[in-house]
Amino acid sequence: MISSEDAMKKPVPTPDADSAALWRGLHDGVLLLQHCADCGHVQYYQQAMCRQCGGENLAHRPASGRGKVHSFSVVQRAPGPAFKTDLPYAVLLIDLEEGPRMISTYTGGKPEEVTFDMDVMLVCEKISEEVTLPRFRRA
Repeated sequence: MISSEDAMKKPVPTPDADSAALWRGLHDGVLLLQHCADCGHVQYYQQAMCRQCGGENLAHRPASGRGKVHSFSVVQRAPGPAFKTDLPYAVLLIDLEEGPRMISTYTGGKPEEVTFDMDVMLVCEKISEEVTLPRFRRA
């Protein structure tokens, strides 16, 4: 059974061997994308191999931090007690300038401002000494 104290804690990402570079980059204020030297594919979420060709010749490169809202949803009902004070908030599906898509949340304005194809810019939000989250604001 989950205690009421635990229910008020938001889940935080747990870096693993594949994603450690991503989280270090965010901590330093930059979103790192993996670029495959074999096929040129660019992927957002780090893995040990390229999702396009299966190659392992991957390099981390900083992203521009720019993108467009492909789709979004405004959350009106908290998924748990820890999120009640955040309501309402917008969850975004973003087409990054470099090609990959990623899911994140909107910051710096009201969720009602979000529109399809809206230009957005990365904001690295430090939530603890160990974790910095990628969020997006209107560009």
